Amino acid sequence: MSAASPAPAIRSVDEHLEDVLAAVHPLDPIELQLPDAQGCVLVEDVTVPVALPPFDNSSMDGYAVRIADVTGASEEFPAVLTVIGDVAAGSEGLPTVGPGEAARIMTGAPLPPGAEAVVPVEWTDGGTGGGAATTMRAASAAPEGATGEVRVHRPVEARAHVRARGSDVQAGDLALEAGTVLGPAQIGLLAAIGRGTVRVRPRPRVVVLSTGSELVQPGEELGPGQIYDSNSFALAAAARDAGAIAYRVGAVTDDADTLRATIEDQLVRADLLVTTGGVSVGAYDVVKEALSSVGDADEPGGGVEFHKLAMQPGKPQGFGSIGPDHTPLLALPGNPVSSYVSFELFVRPAIRALMGLKDLHRPRVRAVLTADKPLSSPAGKRQFLRGTYDAEAGSVTPVGGAGSHLIAALAHADALLVVPEDTTVVEPGSDVEVMLLG
Repeated sequence: MSAASPAPAIRSVDEHLEDVLAAVHPLDPIELQLPDAQGCVLVEDVTVPVALPPFDNSSMDGYAVRIADVTGASEEFPAVLTVIGDVAAGSEGLPTVGPGEAARIMTGAPLPPGAEAVVPVEWTDGGTGGGAATTMRAASAAPEGATGEVRVHRPVEARAHVRARGSDVQAGDLALEAGTVLGPAQIGLLAAIGRGTVRVRPRPRVVVLSTGSELVQPGEELGPGQIYDSNSFALAAAARDAGAIAYRVGAVTDDADTLRATIEDQLVRADLLVTTGGVSVGAYDVVKEALSSVGDADEPGGGVEFHKLAMQPGKPQGFGSIGPDHTPLLALPGNPVSSYVSFELFVRPAIRALMGLKDLHRPRVRAVLTADKPLSSPAGKRQFLRGTYDAEAGSVTPVGGAGSHLIAALAHADALLVVPEDTTVVEPGSDVEVMLLG
């Protein structure tokens, strides 16, 4: 977006979000190995090249038999069958089961020719000549070795304990459709049908920087006037939660040249940059100073604009693009709650747009406000209050106050109450909009 035109005095949340999403486009597809494709969005329909399972196989450890040979079998009058060999998973050169014969078979092993069903080992004597077996012994420890006799104490029906070829999916079936996010189950399916690589949109690389000379890294000792840097940790975690690969950069001091140099260094590994702090009207608002005109002279279409939005918390915001590739940059306010709410409203949708997802936003529901007293909201601003949502009761309860520094309350919230710009008081029992964070 261009920084040449003057910015309006105050903008709506929706206008700012529209600008962000208009400037962010899905990343180009690439071919990835399956382990690297987790969390990515599929860009092609994947069809099944071979049926699953690819052959009839046993769902139990037991004996592959012919139905006629075990009809009427009981503990008092067992069917006595000749064991002709073992069939294990991956076996080749399968024995053919003839009349009066059985083959020891393991779970997942192919059903041998001539066999019509599998008798679980627990329904037999396991070749011991005694009572019911409790487990299938290894071939080396089996009383009959790979031969001998087995007594079957119960009959079975045709195809009993047999997983039929193609019972999961048939060759030519649609395995996964374009737009699917690849999780563990989808990765497993791709591997099961023989796909070693897959074409996806990669997970966006998001670099998070916090600014402020007062910031100290957790684990270090605080000096006078210093606070711990929580924003970069929270927002990097939020970026990963949204589906991105997140890189957290330690806090940058309040120096415009240092910040500009740090951002330029990070461009090589960034599909999206997020800064926190330094976007208001103070004397040390370093992000605004460093980025207000960056890129305009050398990169047409580049630059970062700063606005005041009609929202609370999160009034000061910046957005634009920098560098030769016009990498999107969102500059968020420095107060912890302001930065987190801003991330949920603007950065998370941008990340999901880069991934090529259709569903960009957190789910929203209507709920009944449960509170001890009415909630107040500033006129002309859309307010976002932390809350806990009870799905069963269909209610939401505020957590903590409205202050943008109250991060402890944020840690206990799983929702944001959305109070419209034209509402200044919300009474207990009112129907309110709720953005679900979980």
